Amino acid sequence: MKKNYTILTLLFAVFMTAQQPSDYYDSAIGLTGYALKTQLKKIIDDQPDGITNEYLHSDQGYPALWTLYAGNNAFQDQYYENDGTLLDMYSENPSGPDPYNFTLVTNQCGSYSGEGDCYNREHLVPQSYFDHFAVNPMKNDPFHAVPSDGSVNGARNNLPFGVVNSANYTSQNGSKRGSNLVDTYSTYNGTVFEPLDEFKGDIARCLFYFATRYEDLMDDFYIGANAATCESKNMFDGSTNKVFSDAFILRLIKWHLDDPVSAKEIAQNQAIWFHQTNSNPFIDHPEFVCQIYTAQCAALSTDSFALDTISVYPNPSLNGTFSINSPVDLSKISVLNVNGQLVKEYNNPSKVNNEYEVSDLSSGFYFIQLETGITKEIRKVIVH
Repeated sequence: MKKNYTILTLLFAVFMTAQQPSDYYDSAIGLTGYALKTQLKKIIDDQPDGITNEYLHSDQGYPALWTLYAGNNAFQDQYYENDGTLLDMYSENPSGPDPYNFTLVTNQCGSYSGEGDCYNREHLVPQSYFDHFAVNPMKNDPFHAVPSDGSVNGARNNLPFGVVNSANYTSQNGSKRGSNLVDTYSTYNGTVFEPLDEFKGDIARCLFYFATRYEDLMDDFYIGANAATCESKNMFDGSTNKVFSDAFILRLIKWHLDDPVSAKEIAQNQAIWFHQTNSNPFIDHPEFVCQIYTAQCAALSTDSFALDTISVYPNPSLNGTFSINSPVDLSKISVLNVNGQLVKEYNNPSKVNNEYEVSDLSSGFYFIQLETGITKEIRKVIVH
């Protein structure tokens, strides 16, 4: 059903947020880029890092997830039907009646034979990625271990998140599985799982939390010999800083920007604070995402001069060459990779009939920055 934000719900969210320690992020003030991400990791982890008034993540164990879901109304539906049933991202229908509802505790899985039978504890970053080296506290962390329909969770399996181009499975609330849409936000052409638009930002912020809280372990999250059984490792690049692959980082940032933090997330964030004494920085401070991933966010921002005056084509390119048609004289053309590193630079480039050319780019994802001397514009391009 349509969102039903009651005055009581909103007051609850504001009150709970007010309990957050005012000095929690003090040690991160003034930092940007991956230095900010690493400092946030120190703030939210379970290791003493010499931070003044430090609050350590206290792992409560796997069975405690059931207790957290059932014992805190932050995990109940206060926002749509407002009926106190479990709020599950894979069964909630934000624009009409839910296909079914789960009663807390009563409908916990065991086993299931189909959708709507029971809810379980889904790891948004699949447990099979980390069950060989650091099960705890990853397995037990409710910032990415969320309640969800057991059958739909099984249909998602180990797949990465994305935008489905052609679905081979659709849940009763419209969540989908199928081939990924290849566009300016992602070059990946494998199978993905797509949640509803209503919850895409929620999931993105869970993944940004995971990439930050467990930063020092992210070098293990790469496509290896077991890629066939751990497909969503395609979301990761094996780095401890950027963490996510070129094919997915822009998709996650776009979801974060398009679907802002909700009252549901604020309430759950505070409930988890009281559960394990740490917080999701990207719920508390959504701006941290673009302060860390500055180049990627710049590529998603509004262009600085009229879009209809300039074109870059073909996009995607099959041979690494792009033509830039611009009636405006360009003073510089810069090509940057997805990490914001300079790949090519053309100062005072020449043009023929309003056409500039960028060539000899290898396969991958790039940002082309166009400058007139007084303004800049960034375009996203792909080389297959």
